[in-house]
Amino acid sequence: MKKLLQRLCALCAVCAVCATTEAKIVLPEIVGDNMVLQQQTDARLWGKAAPKSTITVTVSWTGDKFTTRADRDGKWLLSVRTPAASYDEHTVVIEEADGKKPTDKVVLSRVLIGEVWFASGQSNMEMPLNGFWNCPVEGSNEAIATAAEHRYVRMAPIPQNGKTEIVEEVPGKWQVASAETAPWFSATGWFFATMLQRVLQVPVGVIACAWGGSRVEGWLPESIVSQYSDVDVKKEQEKGWNGQWWHYHTPCIMYNGMLHPLRHYSVRGFLWYQGESNVGKHDTYPQRLKTMVDLWRSEFGGTAEQMPFFEVEIAPWGGNDDWSGPRFRDCQHEAARLIENAGCICTNDLVYPHERGQIHPAQKREVGYRLAYMALNRTYGFKTIACDAPEFDHMQVNGSEIEVFFRYADDGLSPWQDIVGFEIAGADGVFHTATARLNESNKSILVSSPDVPQPKDVRYGYRAFLSGNLKNHRGLPVVPFSTEKK
Repeated sequence: MKKLLQRLCALCAVCAVCATTEAKIVLPEIVGDNMVLQQQTDARLWGKAAPKSTITVTVSWTGDKFTTRADRDGKWLLSVRTPAASYDEHTVVIEEADGKKPTDKVVLSRVLIGEVWFASGQSNMEMPLNGFWNCPVEGSNEAIATAAEHRYVRMAPIPQNGKTEIVEEVPGKWQVASAETAPWFSATGWFFATMLQRVLQVPVGVIACAWGGSRVEGWLPESIVSQYSDVDVKKEQEKGWNGQWWHYHTPCIMYNGMLHPLRHYSVRGFLWYQGESNVGKHDTYPQRLKTMVDLWRSEFGGTAEQMPFFEVEIAPWGGNDDWSGPRFRDCQHEAARLIENAGCICTNDLVYPHERGQIHPAQKREVGYRLAYMALNRTYGFKTIACDAPEFDHMQVNGSEIEVFFRYADDGLSPWQDIVGFEIAGADGVFHTATARLNESNKSILVSSPDVPQPKDVRYGYRAFLSGNLKNHRGLPVVPFSTEKK
């Protein structure tokens, strides 16, 4: 019996050595060839290897080596210092060693150092250059045909990966732009990245992690969402799976299966295009979005100052007897004021009349560009690039007219005539389509209607589907507003 036990122990020792020797480095797909690493930061890399093995990462830009040890489960995480951005392609070598003996090596090629942004939300962020059925992206064929011109813009599309429990892995590889790959890139993310790259003259990477129809509660963990009285996480998750796919309203599954597995990747900031599925929840949305942003910044390892958050106002859509849309747009701008280092771009002018009945406007190029203008101004210091859309400041009643004044319109407004989108009401609260004209001397707008001889309130673009044409001198549209108190 004693000899048998000795043999078994020896066999176990041999098996342990073999297991260690044969262990292979396993990397998440996002840590791979063609990746873009955030410049001038401690960029995080992670993966799995043999338990307690030594992991050494060698970077080609300096030749420096960075070392850590895998834990008892084989997990490892370390940071490498990145240089200033350039168009040079680099390699990253990751080696595993058991003691002093190398056991595996992975070489990552064509790595760029530049600016990395995380783009998330629902279908209008997910919407690819190819468009959706019956919902095209304007200018998509040209963008796809010329995609290879932007070889320093790379994107990592993350597939839908709903999970009821937190996981550590999600598919999603970095892709080089070409006519073959670009059709499936997020259109908003693509146009943001190409404008950023043109101005900054550095590589730009976008992680496109969105799910059509998702609510903000889908991008938060159960530990937070379970505290919301209007959300029963377990019940909604049970009915959210139909045996083939998840219902897009299901809480927590996007966080568990998509956001959490990417949290180690070092990014410059966040882009957010979401809201349609939270329409009607304008009382709770701003605080919940702030909670989400605070959590994301913490998990991605940055502060509010280091990681800006820029969101997109949902565009006009639907029937004008529904007031939840305009109220929700109000709360999106409220959220941008509530969240530190955040902003919200206006899209009131970026819909066509025929798009009233579908929620995916075609003009994604301008959406991406406006996000880029905000990032360039606020994050990268290009203060001569305008990014703030005119917002209602105050009004005064002048007899039968209401004079409206705006912030972010220091050089005036346009057009001078044929302004559309204004309505005016008297004490009865009944709004009528109004005539609006520019007051050149005050850089204000004079609004009136023959049906309202004694005006009390004014509003602009404040319906489910009412686009306007009033802009500042840089072409940024006036944010919809209403002076009526509800």
